[in-house]
Amino acid sequence: QVQLVESGGGLVQAGDSLRLSCAASGRTFSSYVMAWFRQSPGNQREFVAAVTWSGGITNYADSVKGRFTISRDNAKITVYLQMNSLKPEDTAVYYCAASKGGYYWRPSNYDYWGQGTQVTVSS
Repeated sequence: QVQLVESGGGLVQAGDSLRLSCAASGRTFSSYVMAWFRQSPGNQREFVAAVTWSGGITNYADSVKGRFTISRDNAKITVYLQMNSLKPEDTAVYYCAASKGGYYWRPSNYDYWGQGTQVTVSS
């Protein structure tokens, strides 16, 4: 059974940093794309960042480029999202997801999802 378990969310002030973790289990993810999405109340789930397990190729939403960094630890089968210079508009539930391929920015291309972790940034 595939499981993606996120952790690391919390309440911080604008300008602070947080690191989210996503522990993956239940299958081999070497050919998968791993990503972070976020969703705030009243809004659609939006792409944040993605990384390929095998080559470590990364992609970011324009809104987080230069502030967020996605990475993976193959030995721990864990994906991270380092978030720096956080802004109130980054407030959302952050989800980890795994995809076999396709358009990495489309939520519909992802096969597995975590339960989400809340990030709240106060001004």
